[in-house]
Amino acid sequence: EVQLVESGGGLVQPGGSLRLSCAASGFTFSRHGMGWFRQVPGQEREFVAAINWSGVTTYYADSVKGRFTISRDDAVNTMYLQMNNLKPEDTAVYYCATTSGVDARTNKNAYLYWGQGTQVTVSS
Repeated sequence: EVQLVESGGGLVQPGGSLRLSCAASGFTFSRHGMGWFRQVPGQEREFVAAINWSGVTTYYADSVKGRFTISRDDAVNTMYLQMNNLKPEDTAVYYCATTSGVDARTNKNAYLYWGQGTQVTVSS
């Protein structure tokens, strides 16, 4: 059974940092592209960042480029999202997901399995 479990969310002041983790199990993590998405109530789930199987190729939404960094550690089947200089508009539930292939993908329809999400709130 595929499982994706996010952690690391919380409340942070504007300008602060958080690191999200996504622990994966039930599939060969090292052979799949992975991604982070976020969703605000009443809005569509939006792409944040993606990474390919090897970690060489990454993509970011324009809104987070230069502030967020996606990475993976295949030794522990975990993907990360380092979030710096957080802004109130980054407030959302953050989800990790895995694709069926090796590539990094920006379209949420390319992702087969999703975690339960972790809340990130940026507020003073």
